[in-house]
Amino acid sequence: MNHNDGPWVRPDDYRKLNGILRYSRGDNRNGFSVAGMGYRADWDSTDQVAERAITRGLISRFGFLDPSDGGKANRQSVAAEFQRSSGPSSIRATGFLLRNSLNLFSNFTYYLDDPERGDQFEQVERRTAAGGRLTYRRLGHLFERHTESAVGVQLRRDWLDPVGLYHTEARQRLSTTREDQVGQTMGGLYAQTEIEWTRTVRTTLGLRADLYQFAVTSDNPLNSGEGSDGLVSPKFGAAFGPWVGTEVYANAGMGFHSNDARGAVIRVDPASGDPVDRVTPLVRARGAEIGLRTVRIHGLQSTVALWYLGLDSELLFVGDAGTTEAGRPSRRVGLEWANYARVTPWLTVDGDLALSRARFRDDEPVGNDIPGALDRVISGGLTVGPRRPLFGSIRVRHFGPRPLIEDASVNSKSTTLWNGEIGYRASNKARVVLELFNIFNTDVSDIDYFYTSRLPGEPSAGIEDVHPHPALPRSVRVGLQLSF
Repeated sequence: MNHNDGPWVRPDDYRKLNGILRYSRGDNRNGFSVAGMGYRADWDSTDQVAERAITRGLISRFGFLDPSDGGKANRQSVAAEFQRSSGPSSIRATGFLLRNSLNLFSNFTYYLDDPERGDQFEQVERRTAAGGRLTYRRLGHLFERHTESAVGVQLRRDWLDPVGLYHTEARQRLSTTREDQVGQTMGGLYAQTEIEWTRTVRTTLGLRADLYQFAVTSDNPLNSGEGSDGLVSPKFGAAFGPWVGTEVYANAGMGFHSNDARGAVIRVDPASGDPVDRVTPLVRARGAEIGLRTVRIHGLQSTVALWYLGLDSELLFVGDAGTTEAGRPSRRVGLEWANYARVTPWLTVDGDLALSRARFRDDEPVGNDIPGALDRVISGGLTVGPRRPLFGSIRVRHFGPRPLIEDASVNSKSTTLWNGEIGYRASNKARVVLELFNIFNTDVSDIDYFYTSRLPGEPSAGIEDVHPHPALPRSVRVGLQLSF
């Protein structure tokens, strides 16, 4: 059970009850397990707020603009796993069944669309899903070279009844924007083979075929329909080494991201009735990376990689309109450097650096920057191992500034947060832990958005503004951890 109010002027009153029950027999080569999980939660929420409301003194940094935002959710699931190995072969099967429900109340534009009753909306989902995966692996030889091969099948079916969007005031429904029943099935076949050509050269070749089938029954017959889509995605990888504790690797392949089935059959905007374009159900992605891994320096593990990701479309779901917009094609390139060092048997140091450049591939007058895309992320820390009577850590996380619109004329500020913990290990079964968050009490945002909203008394067209959600202030949490 968990309860939390947070630092907000209007407490979150977050209440969550969760549990898990697991049964298993055997080991990781021959055995099975069954697990049941469930949780129930309800909360009030302080979403992002208009920055001008803070600067004008209408609310404090941790204040609110709609006192009735919040939600409730519950989820129950059961999952089973079975594995059997015999000589060079093994087979693994997993399956699951889940039931999920969500009611989420949000108001991001306040009084822009409805000056009298406000713009709060409720998102509702009732979902049942079932699926599984079956994988067969075998060690073998090809041209007297060692191989490890795998083939498998994956299947998932979702029933959503209903999935809806409603105009609300103080969590009371005023009208229905859209309400749908959705059934969708994802199926995939995959195979891959890793070949050890020499002691220093290995390659991996894989192929995956996916099929997406969907049907939507909408409260507006114009937005009902069904369809299907499929893609075949190859991949290739190679590793060279190790030489003196160092190896070089390269990977390339194709993939996809799937779109909301409602966007694939839509004809008219549920809110305005205007014609809208349908989106592609499965959107192609292409990626590649080349990197180097080394343990050449005693006690240090280090990896550096250059990567690329291209998407045929940056898809965007507009929650307050119930539509999915087809975005522009994009390209991301970056550099990542990860390090982990064991200085002493009880002290470790780690540090990661990620640099990236994200741009739309087509040229538009509005600009080519991707809103919200980070240009750098830095993280690191010192850790004293938990096996000592006194243990703890101190960590830093830095996010660089982000463009909030396509021409990068409006940007968020960078974010740097320091967190830490110190604990005492009373026995093998009991520990007391003191956690510290935002140690230097920095006034930064977890996230920022830029869009048009309207506060009472403002022009009917609203005002474009940054809408931040502040990071937690300096806070302390004390916990007692018991093991049985």
